[in-house]
Amino acid sequence: MESKSDTAAHHIPVMVSEVISLLDIHPDGIYLDGTIGLGGHAKQILSQLSLNGRIIGIDLDEEALDICKQNLHASSSVSLFRASYSAFPQILARAGVSAVNGILLDLGLSSLQLDSRKRGFTYSCEGPLDMRFSSQGTITAEELIRDSSEKELARIIWEYGEERYARRIAKYLKLAKRVSCVSELKEAIRRCTPPSHRNRTYARVFQALRIAVNNELDQLKKFLDLFIDYLVIGGRIVILSYHSLEDRLVKLKFRELKQKGQALILTKKPLRPSAMEIQANRRSRSAKLRAAERIA
Repeated sequence: MESKSDTAAHHIPVMVSEVISLLDIHPDGIYLDGTIGLGGHAKQILSQLSLNGRIIGIDLDEEALDICKQNLHASSSVSLFRASYSAFPQILARAGVSAVNGILLDLGLSSLQLDSRKRGFTYSCEGPLDMRFSSQGTITAEELIRDSSEKELARIIWEYGEERYARRIAKYLKLAKRVSCVSELKEAIRRCTPPSHRNRTYARVFQALRIAVNNELDQLKKFLDLFIDYLVIGGRIVILSYHSLEDRLVKLKFRELKQKGQALILTKKPLRPSAMEIQANRRSRSAKLRAAERIA
């Protein structure tokens, strides 16, 4: 069994060089990492800061924050807060900060979360159907399946997973006597979908349920509506997304801010991991990076 320190050591942050380059780190700057996780990106930002520089890190996952403290060696330049990144204005106020030089948002799951047998985030590990980013979240995936109507489940799977068999899967989920663990969810899906590309179907359904449990798209929309007011002029934002729903929201918001004359888009098309990075870290393969700079 891996220890927390082992997990931290094995964690590989995605597209680090691109993130650091586009953030254009100022040694005395203040940087917000809205999804600090295990601190992989933050560690690289910290290495470029002076003693006057500062990182404010936010994450919902209590276990990840504990590891992050170890990974960053409890640096006095780092302030950590357990919250959703969408609550960043309140966090900055608590930290006595009105604006930052850069913002990073990595919307992917960490290896800690994906490999956990207690969380049920992935179809490749048996475990309870929890899927909450925080143990203090309001509803688990098991409860969502149990308490939602067939019609509502179909909507979730179609809208958030873009799964063509959404209605059929929702029907079988409601017919099942119990769907409380990963294997039971997979079995319900297996019974009503064709075998070809079934792993993709599993992935889409798990994604859809996770998004619904954590209210992910609404959190992102809330953040996107606010962030520009908390960047200094010349400040930059970098966002890593991992599915088309998130990437579309980011693209449209950056485009809107450009049209208003508030932002310069630094990535005409989203940057993707190199073949070498994907080979070293297969979980990076779906990442898309977009960046912008506040100009007014």
